[in-house]
Amino acid sequence: MAFKKRFTPRKKFCRFCANKELPLDYKRPDILRDFVTERGKIIARRITGTCAKHQRRLTTEIKRARQMALLYYTTVHATEVRKKIS
Repeated sequence: MAFKKRFTPRKKFCRFCANKELPLDYKRPDILRDFVTERGKIIARRITGTCAKHQRRLTTEIKRARQMALLYYTTVHATEVRKKIS
């Protein structure tokens, strides 16, 4: 009987703990977009690998960026989608 190779996932690590110079700020939507799905949902820390401290701060900064209209809430609000609908 042949043995099947099991999938071993990589160890997840917090990007913000690994790189101390990476700013976690609402003014940097290019960084925050990595942690938001196409539908506008904030991705869970068990998927992204961020630590609890930085996930809490990340959530706050994403919500601030949404308030300032730097990030969108849903795909309906995204400019690319709005152009396709019109």
